[in-house]
Amino acid sequence: MIDVLVLGGGFAGLWSAAAATRLLRAQGSARSVALLTPHPDLVLRPRLYQADPARMRVPLDRVLGPAGVRRIAATATAVDTARRRVTALTSDGSRTEVAYRSLVLATGSAVVRPELPGAALLHDIDTLPAAVRLEEHLRGLPEAPAGPGRWTAVVAGAGFTGLEIATELVGRLRTRAAPYGAADEVRVVLVERAAVVGAGLGAAARPVITRALDTLGIERRLGTTVTGLDARSVHLADGSTVPARTAVWTAGMRASALTAQIPAPRDALGRLAVDRGLRVRGIEDLYAAGDTAAALAEEDHPVLQSCQHAIPLGKAAGHNAAATLLGLPPVDFAPDPYRTCLDLGEAGAVATAGWNRTLREGPEGFAKDLKRAINETWISPPVDDPQELLRRADHRVGTRQESAPSA
Repeated sequence: MIDVLVLGGGFAGLWSAAAATRLLRAQGSARSVALLTPHPDLVLRPRLYQADPARMRVPLDRVLGPAGVRRIAATATAVDTARRRVTALTSDGSRTEVAYRSLVLATGSAVVRPELPGAALLHDIDTLPAAVRLEEHLRGLPEAPAGPGRWTAVVAGAGFTGLEIATELVGRLRTRAAPYGAADEVRVVLVERAAVVGAGLGAAARPVITRALDTLGIERRLGTTVTGLDARSVHLADGSTVPARTAVWTAGMRASALTAQIPAPRDALGRLAVDRGLRVRGIEDLYAAGDTAAALAEEDHPVLQSCQHAIPLGKAAGHNAAATLLGLPPVDFAPDPYRTCLDLGEAGAVATAGWNRTLREGPEGFAKDLKRAINETWISPPVDDPQELLRRADHRVGTRQESAPSA
């Protein structure tokens, strides 16, 4: 039997396992911690809009292994909270059951792909394999039959993910087209159901975003959506057709389907209702973290399905999953103050602070430098360094903090 079992190998799962291990070690306990995931790597999901996505990963065994966390290579298919058993499938298709004393559900979320004609031709950047498929598709465009739309990409959804992939695609497509004298043929079209781009990113950031889209030459089709596509074109609800060989879907996320098996309330995104310590309401010794948890970041502000909240959610859930076994009081989930930093490709970036999305000002290039720090340093866990991992696993250490309080 596993004492603390964590389901999911994303940011929330990794930091849950690390935080549970940290507390158990600090209390001199030899109880076991295991992470159940079919994937050997932590995927740096916030970076999958960038070129060469295959490198956006960190080996879990080199992060958690040195700290003594066991990785169970399997896919969880069922959770029985009454029996405290998880059913899983291994890579060879065999079925196994894993017993636990305390469980953290951190199996993440997935993009909601639409049901429409030609939907199989849609790309997304929700997972590493999907992002790699998009990269391979872009690499193959020079060999694609000549004609309208060869260097055109349509991006559906002008939220955070849609804006980042759309602005990045301009440079990625030009890199592919330039050797063939076709850089001027690159065209990116952003399709959004709402009347504005970045509706959830705040009014203060919108002029910066709009200027960036204009600078990059990104077209906007607002108040409409994709209704179908084929190998050479994308059809929109307003009756227009865009000749395009590339289409990327970014609209809508939903929590892991495993949450539906838990006999507890869920929100509209499928996330489980939790208390301030991230225990799933009504179920003993079950905690939710990351995109499966309907927690409050601040009063009246639920967490977002993002890395920014997944990391502190994982730390608090893992700590409390271990604390309950040790008879220690739980801690309240308390993330860093809410901030955003949106990459705008070659046109820069824009940063905001607070739930009112106040524009963060700074010297020229400040927001772009901040985005690079987030992507390349802050979100990556330490490799082959258990001491640093456990230091950073302290729930009192924010993503941007350099030192931790004493244990």
